[in-house]
Amino acid sequence: MTASARFSRPARLLHWVMAALILAMLLIGVAMVASLADYHALVALHRPLGILILLLAVLRLANRWRRPPPPLPQDLPAWQRRAAHGSHLLLYGLMLAMPLVGWAMLSAGRYPIVLAGPVVLPPILPGNPMLYAALRQLHTVLAYGLFGVILAHLGAALLHGLIRRDGVFASMAPWRPHRTHLPAEKT
Repeated sequence: MTASARFSRPARLLHWVMAALILAMLLIGVAMVASLADYHALVALHRPLGILILLLAVLRLANRWRRPPPPLPQDLPAWQRRAAHGSHLLLYGLMLAMPLVGWAMLSAGRYPIVLAGPVVLPPILPGNPMLYAALRQLHTVLAYGLFGVILAHLGAALLHGLIRRDGVFASMAPWRPHRTHLPAEKT
């Protein structure tokens, strides 16, 4: 596998850091709904992590624009190429929308978004209880959507890594791929 057949090092680092943060956020979100005893501690963690994910998503999009991803395998069917493109658009859209909707929701509910100590984000919407309720429901729906897209993404990664063995998984893997697992190169 050539260096151009892999994602750039910053892209791989951002991918895996964000994967861990998003998984943590989804689990924290579930715990917030399930546990009133730990709710305030979880919310205090959830809010700044959401903003961090938003910032990293913007950074990741800028990096992707500067350094486009490696091409998909030539033998990949057209419908799978379209599905890969569409799922990535959906993932990026959700990585941006989730924190923005959360920020808007909290603004409408007049809840401060404390990042650390005295650092508080300004509201992006005026206070409005009806808008807060609608955005809270939207935030929940988007979270389920993100979870579903992540499961599909994971399934596709496993398909490429374990069944097709076409280098797609290896292109994002944080480790160096073993040449024995890649298809033989044509000479």
